[in-house]
Amino acid sequence: MKAIFGGNPKVNRSVVENKSVDVLINPEKNNENDYMHYRNSGLNQVLCKLAKKNNVAIGFNFNSVLNTEGINRSKILGRMIQNVKLCKKYKVKMIIINLTENPYELKTVSDLKSFGICLGMHPSEISVRFL
Repeated sequence: MKAIFGGNPKVNRSVVENKSVDVLINPEKNNENDYMHYRNSGLNQVLCKLAKKNNVAIGFNFNSVLNTEGINRSKILGRMIQNVKLCKKYKVKMIIINLTENPYELKTVSDLKSFGICLGMHPSEISVRFL
């Protein structure tokens, strides 16, 4: 499985255009401000259509939420929720990923599925990976 970390709009675009990539992880990790009526979540309808066409899944990293605090955590969660809505609308595959170096930060499959449900995923849509 070939996975690439996103965040930069140019990186997100090049990853979803590439057929050899399997997963785009954390497209919401950008430092740009949100817009008035929607969040700058790293995905839009064009990128979702390209991801569906090229069979690229979107990965949501649980540790990016776990290791942030305060207003940044709420921004990341809001952006993830918007990305889940876009992925559901355009039928893009979604994966919950637990990337950690610390063994105390490992979570069970049921914990990660619960996180996916909190983001708005249906239990049948949730796929969990440990990397």
